[in-house]
Amino acid sequence: MNTAETSLWESLLVGGLLLLALVFGAMVAAAAQAQEAAVNPGAAGPRDRFLLLDERIVAEAINAKLVLGQVKKESRNPLFGEDKPWEPRFDNLYANVLFDQQEQIYKCWYSPFIVDPGSTQYPPGQREGVNYPRSGREMGICYAISRDGITWEKPDLGLVEFDGSTSNNLIRRGPHGAGIYRDQRDPDPQRRYKMLFKDMETGLSVAFSGDGLHWSAAQLAQGADVRGDTHNNALWAPTLNHYVGITRTRSEEKGRQVARITSNDFVNWSEAEVVLEGLELNLQTYAMPVFYHGGIYLGLVAIHDQQQDRVWTELAWSADTITWHRVLPGVPLIGNAEEPGAYDWGCVYAAAYPVFLPDEIRLYYSGSDGRHTSWRKGYLCLATLRPDGFAGYEPVVDDASAFITTMPLQVGKRALCLSADVEDGGFVRVAVLDEAGNYLIESQDVTKTVSDGRVPWHDANDPATYGDTAIRLRFELRKATLYSFSFQDE
Repeated sequence: MNTAETSLWESLLVGGLLLLALVFGAMVAAAAQAQEAAVNPGAAGPRDRFLLLDERIVAEAINAKLVLGQVKKESRNPLFGEDKPWEPRFDNLYANVLFDQQEQIYKCWYSPFIVDPGSTQYPPGQREGVNYPRSGREMGICYAISRDGITWEKPDLGLVEFDGSTSNNLIRRGPHGAGIYRDQRDPDPQRRYKMLFKDMETGLSVAFSGDGLHWSAAQLAQGADVRGDTHNNALWAPTLNHYVGITRTRSEEKGRQVARITSNDFVNWSEAEVVLEGLELNLQTYAMPVFYHGGIYLGLVAIHDQQQDRVWTELAWSADTITWHRVLPGVPLIGNAEEPGAYDWGCVYAAAYPVFLPDEIRLYYSGSDGRHTSWRKGYLCLATLRPDGFAGYEPVVDDASAFITTMPLQVGKRALCLSADVEDGGFVRVAVLDEAGNYLIESQDVTKTVSDGRVPWHDANDPATYGDTAIRLRFELRKATLYSFSFQDE
């Protein structure tokens, strides 16, 4: 090999090594950023609550399995149904529920078909052997309120004409799949309530309101050229510092797909990108209300079984609203009733958004007694979870301990608290390890069910004494399910 060839090969070798170093450096940086994001979500402020379903914070799990929380369906379900002339068919309902702290009332915006020739032409006693026709329908937005979240009132608003009268609870005619939420951070009081919906003529659109009842004219969601025929929802993403809209598109290969759009002003939006789709063509992602809790984004995914023509709700989570992780795919968080004809045997669509109370999480949802594309009666329903009870770890083998060790965390001068279900004879025990995994201190046993219960320590030791030093936590579980841990001020 001559000198020129040697020089060439040396240059290629050096270039290759530099490229490998750059790639490796990028991988290390990405891993470090992912770990840092798990501990500190940036613009949302220092992270103080950690849901165990966030796999980024779990370094090791021994004899431990992740399980979904157990929802309890309200014994007084259904809460309300299709009992007005302008509510011939609730269909998927697309409910949006919030608790107004200032007014101390629950508010619900829901979207029935207010014109449905099929349901009007064929009342319940005349539907046997008739396929449900879906032509000529019009959707509207209705409004309901409640003092306790159980007994609901549909107030006479006098805002929208229907069948020659404004004596109804309609706030708008025409929008499809409207997602409505209150944006506390917007300084303009006339934009405090925001709506993302599909206008059947112009496409995905937005509107604004100061009170949730009187709305601005529809504006096209500029740049968001997307199908949007689902429950469209939006939120301010605190870790990203912009609005995120969750809507829908579809493909021939995967059918219905969850799509994501972003905006800085709620008017101009990015192009839609697919962020979630069904694992099989017969199990399609129909809708996904999204909300922020515990330092991550959670999604309530409506799964449409194309073969059974039924719908249930599963759970997903994301660190950035782009990459989504389904929690136990195929296992419903809110499932269907087993008995045909029950109020939610056919379809379960989660409302946006959960209501977080001190003693429970309220998951409102639309239930219907028939199959998705068939005759069915629809209702607003309620299921509840224990605080932080979306999913947690428990032992695989009942009579043995499970061990969950976290990634390194910075505690600060804060007390460690747990949310866990503990059976009789069970316990949760916490060991504090240094960053290398060496044992430092150990807690007393937590022997009863707690929600943000403060961990007791031997000899007044506390992980808060380690201040800004990075530590790991190792949880030992016996006959217990651990959902979350948090750091709270003394």
